[in-house]
Amino acid sequence: MATYTLSTAFGDIPLTVSERGQGRPVLLLHGGAGPTSVAGFADLMAARAPLRVLTPVNPGFAGTPRPDGLDSIRRLGELYRHLLDHLELSGVTVIGSSIGGWAAAELALASERVEQLVLVDAVGMESAEHPVADFFSLTLDQIADFSYANPDAYRIDPGALTDAQKAVTAGNRAALQAYGGRSMSDPSLESRLAGIAAPTLVVWGEADRIATPAYGRQYAAAIPGAAFQLMPDAGHLPQIETPEALLTIVDRFIGDPQLKSEA
Repeated sequence: MATYTLSTAFGDIPLTVSERGQGRPVLLLHGGAGPTSVAGFADLMAARAPLRVLTPVNPGFAGTPRPDGLDSIRRLGELYRHLLDHLELSGVTVIGSSIGGWAAAELALASERVEQLVLVDAVGMESAEHPVADFFSLTLDQIADFSYANPDAYRIDPGALTDAQKAVTAGNRAALQAYGGRSMSDPSLESRLAGIAAPTLVVWGEADRIATPAYGRQYAAAIPGAAFQLMPDAGHLPQIETPEALLTIVDRFIGDPQLKSEA
């Protein structure tokens, strides 16, 4: 694990990044569930293919600092542009989950270093027809119900959390709201998605009720040439529920970025 201090227009930002494997660079961005929600999938990717998998911690998550100026997903995407520049990476495959998918889309709009883009149950697009769930009004049980095809396997007992875990959870929640606002959307995003030039795959869990598959199809339709892939037996976090199936889909896309959308 390394910490890079990146100079940006909104201040010097310390960014914690874990790295696994060697080979083609992959930037894997986590969502509101925190960095642990992508750690297992990062391990799996690095073990199965010649990939250099970088998993940054969105500042403010997992007890890391978030400077006041870093207050939107658009700025988070800009921060990751600085990271790719700092590391002098090119030909990068960027994979993002939930708000990490939103940040990945913003990064693809900001950097030519992004060669391929995979959005996994991404949020950020405003949709009157298929609105994202009001996450901040949900109980922990409701979050599990909305997020997983098999929610009982992933429920959290608040009484079992240590004080340190409660503090991290509260910090994650505060950072999530600072980045995405209560609506988890940006009214300008849908029209700006048309500017993404990198081949894009939009992957969606069939059981996702945080952002439904219909929302995912609308997301994919906004990106020129994007493919859409629905995943059975998965909800908002396929990398946790069905990691092997997600890896198969990602591997096929990386090998063939012109993968056609499902019927």
